[in-house]
Amino acid sequence: MTEVLRRGRASLAFSFFAQGAAFALLVTRIPAIQDRYGVSDAQLPIFLAAVPVLAGVGSVTTEQLVKRIPASRLLRWSQPVVLLALVGVGSGDAMAALALSLAVFGLAVGALDASMNMLGVSLQRTYGRSIMLSFHAAYSLGGIVGASLAWAGAHWHLALWLSYLPVVAVLLPAALVASRWYVDGDAGSGAGVVEDEKARDGGGVVFKLLLPLCLVMSFAYIGDSTVSNWSAKYLQDVLGSSEQLATVPYNVYMVTTLVGRALGDFGVRRFGAAAVVRLGALVAAAGFAVVAVAPGAWVGMGGFTLVGLGLCVLVPQTFAAAGRLFPGASDAAIARLNVFNYVGFLVGSPLVGALGDAWSYRGAMVVPMVLVLVTLVYARSFVAQPDRYGGGHERPRTADVGRGSNGL
Repeated sequence: MTEVLRRGRASLAFSFFAQGAAFALLVTRIPAIQDRYGVSDAQLPIFLAAVPVLAGVGSVTTEQLVKRIPASRLLRWSQPVVLLALVGVGSGDAMAALALSLAVFGLAVGALDASMNMLGVSLQRTYGRSIMLSFHAAYSLGGIVGASLAWAGAHWHLALWLSYLPVVAVLLPAALVASRWYVDGDAGSGAGVVEDEKARDGGGVVFKLLLPLCLVMSFAYIGDSTVSNWSAKYLQDVLGSSEQLATVPYNVYMVTTLVGRALGDFGVRRFGAAAVVRLGALVAAAGFAVVAVAPGAWVGMGGFTLVGLGLCVLVPQTFAAAGRLFPGASDAAIARLNVFNYVGFLVGSPLVGALGDAWSYRGAMVVPMVLVLVTLVYARSFVAQPDRYGGGHERPRTADVGRGSNGL
């Protein structure tokens, strides 16, 4: 590969890393954010729901903007906005300030997630081999770093702004420098399973083909949002852990997603994407079952570990499959698919909270368990088709999961 492509891949991987760190810093300190702003348990689901709703708006807007503006430019400027909004969350002193910061965070995250994955899929096509998992692995690594820093902040009882500001001061200029080497691939080249003209039309045929992937994306993020938004609270309020220990499950979750994505590459190549997706769904469901019956914090963390190991392969495989189905209009397909990322968060976070308040948080863990199992019905959508990435030099049996394995 040329030096331009290598730099483009490395710079995009750093963008995924930075986003993973920022998101982890936000979600692992939810109890502290509640305390700072006086957000009640009844109000918390409203705040948690507003972010994915606005992120969905940002993703839909990005689909339109990339018709006129390169995805690389959208990514270059949306990432600093996300990081600055994180500082706003940590430094405000009124609930209105929190609402504004989270609104900006949500809109920018939608544009950021969509444009990152657009660049990843187009780079994958340019490389002529699968590399999406390597990007999502970088996201997992960023999540580990962010959750570790959140643990340190809780351990030393640091103010939120003091936990966030130094991280943003490092990541923001680094992301701006790295953005100089983003590479915009040709999202309109190549033939695929779907005719290009139909893909551009965005009609019913496209939706029918994309729908199974949309459902898998939603179910995966219902599970993911349960961990990211409720694991700390679950350990602290249900399993009786300390605030410091409550930051650990998300960290462990991100470690297992990193490991699973690294090893999952070999599994996909050996057994195929559909088999790995099926196994991932079963392992994730088993993890939620363990969490639901856990007698204490450490067993609960073991359950969240299994959840991470199972869920980690679903999202990268789904984005990769969309790019494979619609190589002639991959940007539009990814932007639309990315909306179901937020549908999962929108459904998952309030649903778990509502069931937890009305029934029990242990019982609420059964919901993501069942929905993840439903993924088994749609695993056939991941059966490998003859790909035409890179002008036709990817072998038909090559897995749609890059060499260096991905991560998100």
